[in-house]
This record gives sequence, C-alpha cells and structure tokens, in this order.
Amino acid sequence: MPSGVLRPTTRSPVLVCHPDDAAWFSDTRVLPELTRTSGAGTDHRTLQLVPSPSLSPGLAFLDAPDIDSVVAANRRLATQLLAAADLWLFVTTAARYADAVPWDVLQTAQERGTALAVLLDRVPPGAEDDIAAHLGEMLAAHGLAEAPLFVVPETVLEGGLLPERAVAPLRDWFTALAHDAAQRAAVVRRTLDGALDSLSARTAALAAQAHAQVDAAARLREDARHAYAGALAEVDEGMRDGSLLRGEVLARWQEFVGTGELLRTLQDRVGRLRDKLTAAVMGRPQPGSELTAALESGVVVLVDAAAERAAERAAASWRTSAAGVALLRSTPDRLDRSTPNLRDAVERTVRDWQGAVLDLVRREGAARRTTARVAAYGVNATGLIVMIAVFASTAFIPTGAEIGVAGGTTLLSQKVLEALFGDQAVRRLADEARADLLDRVGALLGAEEARFADLLATHATDPGDAAALERAAAAVEAARRSVDGRAR
Repeated sequence: MPSGVLRPTTRSPVLVCHPDDAAWFSDTRVLPELTRTSGAGTDHRTLQLVPSPSLSPGLAFLDAPDIDSVVAANRRLATQLLAAADLWLFVTTAARYADAVPWDVLQTAQERGTALAVLLDRVPPGAEDDIAAHLGEMLAAHGLAEAPLFVVPETVLEGGLLPERAVAPLRDWFTALAHDAAQRAAVVRRTLDGALDSLSARTAALAAQAHAQVDAAARLREDARHAYAGALAEVDEGMRDGSLLRGEVLARWQEFVGTGELLRTLQDRVGRLRDKLTAAVMGRPQPGSELTAALESGVVVLVDAAAERAAERAAASWRTSAAGVALLRSTPDRLDRSTPNLRDAVERTVRDWQGAVLDLVRREGAARRTTARVAAYGVNATGLIVMIAVFASTAFIPTGAEIGVAGGTTLLSQKVLEALFGDQAVRRLADEARADLLDRVGALLGAEEARFADLLATHATDPGDAAALERAAAAVEAARRSVDGRAR
C-alpha cells in the first residue's frame, strides 16, 4: 500500500486477495455501496481489487482509511469497512498506541466480540519489551487480553519494504489461519456471534434514541401549535374587545354617521345612486368606502402583528432545545418572522370576508322575506353595520364608552338592523360573520405554522421506526435460535 508523510494517506480502500478468491469480492454481496475498480481509487466511494498470489486462498486483506482520520468521509468509510470484516488487524505505533480515538474503536470491537489482532510497529530498538508490556496491560484492561500482539521494531527498509524477518511472525500467523479451515470458521463464527449478541443492546439503544427524537419532534410541534393557537386567540380577543373600533375606524365611523351618510344610504336608494354617480364624476369615494377600508386596514394590522408574534414565540421556544436550534439552522428561511407575502394574503382574505358578509346579508334578507327592505336600505350599508357589530364587545353595535360620540345614531342603526332581521338574527349574523373571519384567519395562521411542521417532517424520525427496529431485532434473534436449534 502507498505510504506518505501527509495524512490521510489512504483515501479509498484496497482489497488484496488470492486470484482464486477474486470472484467473491467482485460482486456487491460484500460492501455493496462501493464501486469496484482494478486501478487506484480516487475517493471513498471506490474499492480497488488487487488479486495477488502472495496471499493464501481463503485470506483477504482490506486496507481501510484511518479510524481517526481528519476527513469525516474517511472515518465513516472506516466504520463501514470494520463492520464488514471478520477479523480486525489494528495497526498502531509506539508513539500513538495510547491515543483515545483508537481505543474507542477497540472498545467497540470488544463489545461486539469481534476477532482482533494488534500490530505495534515503529518501536524504538531496546524498548520492545516495555512498550509491548504496557500495550498488553491496556488491552487486558479493555477486555482484549486474548488478542494476539505482534511487535515490529523500527528498522531500515529493504527495497522500500520491511525486512522479511520483521513481518515473519505476522505472516506465519495469517498463513496458518488461512490453511486451517476450522480455525478460520471459528474466527468468522466468533465475530458473527459477537455481532448478533450485541444486536439486542445496540438496537435497544438506537430505538431509545428514535423514541427520544419522536418525543422531541412532538414537543417542537406542540410549541409551534401553541404559538399559533395563541395568535388566533389574540385575533379573536382583538375582534371582541372593541379595540378595532378606535382610531381610524372610529373617525371614519363618525364621519359616516355624523354627516348623515348612514341614514341617507339606508333610507334613500335614489340618493345612493346619485352619490355613486357624483362620486364617479367628481372622483370622490362612495359613501362608506373609507370606513370599509379602515376596517380592512385594522384587521390586517391585527392579524399581521399576531402572526409576527407567533413566529417569534415559536422560534424562541425551539431555541430552548438542541434539536430546535439545529432545525432552525438547517433552513435558509427565517422562521422567526412571518412569510414575506403574508400581509398581502391577509389583505386579500379580509376583502374576501367583507364580500362574504354582503352575501350573508343578502341570504338573510331572502330567507326572512325582507329582500325589498334590504334592497331599499342598501346591502352595502347593512353589511357595514354587521361588520361593525362583529368587532364590538357583544353582537350589538358599540355605543357609549365603546366608540364614544357615535351614540344615538349608532343605536338607531342597531334598531334598523333589528327591524330588518330581528334581535336574535342580528346577534346571529354578527356571530356568524365573526366565526367566518376567524376561520379564514385560522387558515392563514395554519399555513404559517405549517412552515415549522414541514421542517420537522423533513428531518424528524418516523414514529414507527423504533418499533420497526425492535421487531427486526426480535426477528433476527428468533431466526438465530431456530438455526442454533437445528444445528444441535
């Protein structure tokens, strides 16, 4: 194998075997994810096959990247190769045999019962016994006392290779292993049994982690749901507490009432048509249009602010957990802010709702056989009064402290609605219109919340994974007991 002073030297694995055994490794039964090549590999996705008569039949060497490589892909590949091997030959040096990372891997070998041999090379002359004794103690402390230990002293290379005498003990050990079918089968059986023995514990740990991930995802999902449920509750409260009937809406309402537009619009259809014609000629807004726009603006601001606060709350709650932080970092989107086009969507939604209120007034008038009266008073003006009722603290038109000086004229408007539809119908119309608006806002907020749910769905563990792992481990163990029973 090529060597060098720069790490990592090995970037793609090399498998050397006797020519008679090449067919075993040419297909994808072993290491199926690696592409076979006869030339030198260039990355960790290829496996170079090198047939050589220097090895005995039944023996194959697989040179893997360093398990403590500075390249993450090499570390992953080394782990994959180790999992496929029947026996590990752990190669270390006198300067690095006590490093922590290799011992973590050796501990894995011990836990899985993997057959293991250790090669200690580049040992300074005269220090072989001391270093070998210390390494032996470390192996024993890790439950690996039975692993054969081979020592190669630091020496002068002969033709670029270690002298034959330096590697003879290791060569003889492998040759004897290859020639003894029973011993070779014992090594394979030991590694297989160790892997199967450890399967239950490893699967249980993995299943526990899967459960933990599912629980974490559920908590994050609930955090987002709670944030946006709170936003909808804020909108509902803002619609009921009369706050929307202040400021610009109050000013436009007072103009609508105080200038006589309301009574003129309600009582004189001819006058309403005249106003429309005048407005078209003079460029003035139609009666009530400014109030409609003010209502729309008020609702848009209310919903937009609630959505913005919900995004901030949901993202803040996610930042309290490592999983949430990692998810927020995994997306280029700013989930702590509403989507850029939300305000436009809210405006369209409110306008659609206002149109639906007018349709509601028409249907109510038709249902109660008051079509003529509704037509006389004007659907638009009647609908405006219903919209105002939606944002009062009750289903009644706000009076007194709720919208100040609107006073008696507002009460008169209330009486007009009652005359048209009846007291209970007025309440029902306002409640129905309010529920419709909440449904529409809920759909918008639901789409905002879905950003968090979609991100979770992209990364979260399937809730059935843990149970599937446990069932698979149980099936393997049952099959193993069945095979063992037939063998006996």
